[in-house]
Amino acid sequence: MSTPSQTVGPYLAIGLPWEDGPTVVSAGTPGAVWIRGTVYDGNGDVVPDALVETWQADPDGRFDHPDDPRGRVPGFRGFGRCPTGSDGTYGILTQVPGALQGQAPHIDVSVFARGLLNRVVTRIYFADKAAENAADEVLRSVPEERRHTLVAQKTEDGYRFDVRLQGEGETVFFDV
Repeated sequence: MSTPSQTVGPYLAIGLPWEDGPTVVSAGTPGAVWIRGTVYDGNGDVVPDALVETWQADPDGRFDHPDDPRGRVPGFRGFGRCPTGSDGTYGILTQVPGALQGQAPHIDVSVFARGLLNRVVTRIYFADKAAENAADEVLRSVPEERRHTLVAQKTEDGYRFDVRLQGEGETVFFDV
């Protein structure tokens, strides 16, 4: 007899978020930007109980990880975690990452939400990095008419990146 499957939400707010989760870098860090957006379900309704996680390189394209061949980057966590609010919004304070070999600057994103059996994984690219985006092998593998769902738009204090879990304008998700 097998155990029935269970969705990843809606109890993400219990134990998963932590106080400084949305701050990959401290306020006042040179080059700090906000990545803000809203998570929507297949009906276009906001998802008030999702969790958005990010993983990224620092502005020089390095990771604070022992497997980075150039060595660890002390003080740059590179990981953020933010629950959505009652209006479906999230915000993560970070820096725009540097390019990696063969890849444009991007942030890896996991979204956990009610109704999902597994997290969904996507990427954030930056609208003001058009030349780098055009050369990115992963972004080029996405059908041209859907690439815009991976590109964050510039705002006054950072970028806007909405996530649509299903339906019209669904964000491109990767099978990892």
